[in-house]
Amino acid sequence: MPVFKDADDVNAHIGQIFREALGDAELAPKFAESGVVLKIHYTEPACSMTADFPNSKVYFDDDSAPAPNVEMFMKADVAHRFWLGKVNIAAALAKGEMRAKGPIPKILKMVPLAKQVFPRYTELCERIPVGAG
Repeated sequence: MPVFKDADDVNAHIGQIFREALGDAELAPKFAESGVVLKIHYTEPACSMTADFPNSKVYFDDDSAPAPNVEMFMKADVAHRFWLGKVNIAAALAKGEMRAKGPIPKILKMVPLAKQVFPRYTELCERIPVGAG
């Protein structure tokens, strides 16, 4: 059974952690430097999120989002485990738990920045339990 009960639950957790990271005065400029517009296609539940790092904006299931230059595909549960610090992206890509389209090295360079957000995600999940909304 999936961790998230629906797309709104995914947005309340994964969407929120992206919004927090891109709203952080120290992290946002570092993410922006990447030039990445990342679209993540989730399954179980089906939804999508686009992180426009250069403009510090997050779009959730929004057709007005800018065109991505990197796309990733995964179950929402895999994303949840990643933000908890339990998924190595390179290994997940190799095992097929995640698929990527576009310049994968750009994504891998952003992982150290993302790791700085892991404690916030854990705190967010304690504050708003996954699947409880």
